[in-house]
Amino acid sequence: MTDVAAPAHPHRVAVLVTEGMAPFELSSVVEVFGLPRPEVGGPWYSLDVCSDRPGVPLRMTGGFALSAEHGLDVLAGADTVIVPAVVDPRSGPADDVVQALRRAHARGARVVSICSGAFALAAAGLLNGREATTHWQYAALLAERFPTVSVRPDVLYVDHGDVLTSAGSAAGLDLCLHLVRTDHGPAAANTVARRLVVPPHREGGQAQFIEAPVHPVGKRDDVGDTLAWALDHLSEPITVDVLARRTHMAPRTFARHFARRTGTSPIRWLIAQRVQASLPLLEAGESVTRTAALVGFDSPVTFRHHFGRAMGTSPAGYRKAFHG
Repeated sequence: MTDVAAPAHPHRVAVLVTEGMAPFELSSVVEVFGLPRPEVGGPWYSLDVCSDRPGVPLRMTGGFALSAEHGLDVLAGADTVIVPAVVDPRSGPADDVVQALRRAHARGARVVSICSGAFALAAAGLLNGREATTHWQYAALLAERFPTVSVRPDVLYVDHGDVLTSAGSAAGLDLCLHLVRTDHGPAAANTVARRLVVPPHREGGQAQFIEAPVHPVGKRDDVGDTLAWALDHLSEPITVDVLARRTHMAPRTFARHFARRTGTSPIRWLIAQRVQASLPLLEAGESVTRTAALVGFDSPVTFRHHFGRAMGTSPAGYRKAFHG
């Protein structure tokens, strides 16, 4: 993958705010598209915050209010339109918002939703006959209200080029970084991700939050100490028996305790940590073969297999994209 040439003029992004919405998704959009990024180089985005009542204070979840400077005319004229959420997925957005989304799409804008914002795009007819996603909690409702939409509850985002949808709140950051990667290339997306202290690409979909591996934090006990030890010894051969002995448990008992603590199995946790440990090595230009050995995979072939499943690309492809 090669970097995408930066556009000659700032790409205009408009984000919709509505009465009663939660601020997290809006803040994510502002962080990615509203802050200057001189470290990226070239023109960045310009961001306009819009509402159907410009200048009027709108109550937000959390006990505060904000007012948007721009109205729906600016929203309809943007290059990318982002709908962070709808307050009530069962009723949908106001008619003038629906019309503004249709006008924006008709004139060639890229229209994006975060979380329950997919209901606004569906109400505007932009998801008819397409795959889309939303927060897993709303997936069944989206499919029920809009039967022509093929709902994907298992992914972080869906990209059709002109219309994009993302899952729950944090997945909005994944989609925003994906937009940066599309517009400016992987190096720019990696730079923004580092500023946000988030990974430039997350593996899997929404299902990962049921079985997500976690690092040991806080509580110190035999299992926590063993997790900490494993992270410091990833390059060594580590089996369930090795981990179980360190916790003074039988392997089956350890596996049960481990699953309760982390939500996954010891082997899957180890693989995930080894893949994560390989990323900075590849970004620094380390070879695939040496990286595989340094993070504890028994062969480059095994490393490529697990890396591809986790990251959706090969170690060599990732190294090329992020090391340049």
